[in-house]
Amino acid sequence: MSKRELIEPNPGDKRYVRRDDQGRFSESDDVGRSLAADRRQHSSHDAGPGQGDKGDRKKKH
Repeated sequence: MSKRELIEPNPGDKRYVRRDDQGRFSESDDVGRSLAADRRQHSSHDAGPGQGDKGDRKKKH
């Protein structure tokens, strides 16, 4: 699975995207909605770097 990449195609429109092996977009999520969904969801697995939507992230103090 590829890492999430933050892009801003238009000013004020930030999105997380994933690319396939050919470099084409395979998945796209709006940043605000993605972060809100991450807070609502409780996962039982830790997520690796760049995979924040695939599991829990450790809290930074």
